[in-house]
Parts: sequence; structure tokens; C-alpha cells
Amino acid sequence: MNYTEAMRYMEELSGYGIVPGLDSIRELCRRLGNPQERLRFVHVAGTNGKGSVVTMVTSVMTAAGYKVGKYSSPAVFEYRERYQIGSRMISQVAFCSYLERVRDCAQAMAADGLPHPTTFEVETALALLYFADKECDLVVMETGMGGRMDATNIVQTTLVAVLTSIGMDHMAFLGETIDKIAAEKAGIIKNRCYVISARQPKDGERMIRQKASLEKAKLVIGDAGRCKQIKYGIRKQSFTYDNLKNVQITLSGTYQIENAVLAIETVRALQKCGFSVTEEQLRKGFLETEWPGRFQVVHKKPLVIIDGAHNENAATRLKESIEQELTTEQRENLILIMGVLKDKEYEKVAQLICPFGKHVITLAPPNNPRALGAYELAKTVQEFQPAVTAVDSVEEAVEMSFLLAGEQAVVLAFGSLSYLGRLTKVLESRKDRK
Repeated sequence: MNYTEAMRYMEELSGYGIVPGLDSIRELCRRLGNPQERLRFVHVAGTNGKGSVVTMVTSVMTAAGYKVGKYSSPAVFEYRERYQIGSRMISQVAFCSYLERVRDCAQAMAADGLPHPTTFEVETALALLYFADKECDLVVMETGMGGRMDATNIVQTTLVAVLTSIGMDHMAFLGETIDKIAAEKAGIIKNRCYVISARQPKDGERMIRQKASLEKAKLVIGDAGRCKQIKYGIRKQSFTYDNLKNVQITLSGTYQIENAVLAIETVRALQKCGFSVTEEQLRKGFLETEWPGRFQVVHKKPLVIIDGAHNENAATRLKESIEQELTTEQRENLILIMGVLKDKEYEKVAQLICPFGKHVITLAPPNNPRALGAYELAKTVQEFQPAVTAVDSVEEAVEMSFLLAGEQAVVLAFGSLSYLGRLTKVLESRKDRK
């Protein structure tokens, strides 16, 4: 199997859809020798901020000298971003080799009359096998959706369970109220592990406390409200948290302060589990953290920022970042590019963000069967900003945004991460033509 064949196989797996539950992943991992039993985990669930926390913790623990496996999704620029040790992606050769092993077991399951594993189950099994073979000291793993019935919840050797900000998302699978969604996400809490949670809505926090108590787990609330001397910025931010003075992070967006606090509390919990991390290593890890697609500057003239805000909670945080980090002049001349999936809260996202735009350009994320059409999205956007144009491609969106912006305005592309990687590549090709 070469890499092209591997990607074709992954596309074929999409036909198996999304099937919550652990029976299939348990059988798949059993046939692979239960690699998850050879690993220790930081397991991260939540609605927003999972990827940022995963990346910060991975960076800090790598700076502390540990071999750290990182499993997160979706990828922005390259599919193999899902599987990293430290900041290094799995190689194409290794990916193909491990995928062949997982594929053979998946096909054997189907031949035995069992359901064929889904895309995410295959990806999760591959990650566990890869990290176990590489003898990682720690794996920082992000749930795909929910927690209790998520394929990643096959893991039992969880040291720290992290619950990032919880909001309304994936309601068809997780429930239509915060307490039901929180209960599903709290399903990653294991017996006597540490639990680090962001401040949650009242009903959400109640469910987390109940689950932590049931599992005799130690719960710590990572409260960003305790931060002082906060300095926001597009390229670097800083804050003081408890006895940690002037902590600097490279991720922009006001919401990253909260994520950094969760990362700090997670590292503190890992220290109690026997991992050695100095304050110097913590600071170094934060400064070396890179996480694409989160209020990230990807072009300078004009200034282009990308942000994967695709639900109400994330859009609220993006709104705060626009108000906090852009000047009045920049906000008054903001050109927006929006592309979303049809199963997301795009009406609420549009309501929160589109009034900021001097002009809004809508597109459909390419090569995604769940993409919302550009013209259908434009109709929704018109309710909040009449100046809206639907385009047929990412390239056309970039071209139009540059014409509208000139060199002084700001372009903000937001919504589904599934198109932001393509947009960034289009911007890079423009630089190459100069």
C-alpha cells in the first residue's frame, strides 16, 4: 500500500458513517494486541478548545524531555497531523505500514460477520498501535465526539481527564441539553484519575462533579478568572496565574488564556503522577506551541486571520477576540470569508460574527459531503449583513477578499477547519507567484 492507496482506502471508509459505541473498537484493538494497555493517557473532551489544550500539554511535556504521542482531529493542512510524536508527524511510509495492519484486522472482522470499523475507529486503533510501538511515555488524546461512547474511550489507563469548555454541539448524538452533553463528555473520567475542568455552565459542572465523585477522581477547576495582568495580542499573549508570573503563549485569541490555564493544571496533575516538569520547561513548552487554525495570522498584507469557529460557543469566543485584538479601524474594514458544514450551528455563528463584516464572502468547504452550499449560507448571512457574495471556490474567495480589502483592511476566514487548510495553501501560492 502506498500513500495514495492509503488515502483512497480512508475515503472508502467514510461510507461506514458515524457509529457511537465501543464494541467495534474493542474487538479491533483486541486483534491488534490491545496496544492501549501499554500506554498512559491524558484524555481530553469538550466542545471547544480540545485541540489547543492537547497541543499545549504535548509541547510542555515534550520540552520536559518525554516522548509524547499526540492524537487530535481534524487536520488542517495535512491528514497525518492527526498522529504526532512531539511535533513530528508520522511518516507516509509508517502510516501506510500501520494502516495495512489495522485494515487487515478490520477486514477480518467483517469476514467474521461483525460490523466493519468506521473511519474514526480505524484512525484511533492506528494511533494507539503506532504510539505503543514507539514506546511513548505519555499520549495526549482528543475525543472525536462526546466521550462516553467515543472510540477513544477504549483507554483505561488515563492519568488525567480534561474537560474543556462545553456547549451545544453534536446534539443528535449527545443530547439536546447541557447536562446530557456534559454527562457524555464526562464519560472519559476513569477511576481515581485526575480531572481538570474549565468553568462550565451550572448543569454541566454538576454532571462532571457527579461522575468524578462516582469514580473517586480528584477534580480541579481550571479557573481562568484567577488570571491577572492579562495582555492580549495577535502574535503573543501573557498572563499571571497563581504563582506563575508573566506566562507567555504564542496562540492568539482571548479564549487561549482559558486553554492555557487548563494545560497548566493538567501539567500539575501529571507532576503528581510522577512526571518531572520544571517551570522553565513549562514556559518553554508554551512558547514552542504551534496550533493552526485558531485566530492564526497566515498572511501580512493584507492581514489574513483564520479561525475554526463552527458553533455558537466558539463564535462567542471569536467575537471576543475580534473586539479585544483588532483596532476600531480594523473592525470597521473587516472582510469575512465563511464556510461551514450543514450539521453545525451556522445560523448562530453568522448572527454573532457577520455583523462585524464590511462584506461577507460565503463558500462551500470543498470535497466534504457535509458542506453547506455557498448560496444557501449566503441567504442566512443576509439576515445579519446584506453585503454578502457567494463564490464557487476557495481561490475565488481569496481573490475577491483581496480586492475588497486592499492592503490595509483585515480578512478573517472562519468556520469549518476543513477549508482553512486549503485557503492557507492558496495564500502560499500567491506568495510564490510574487
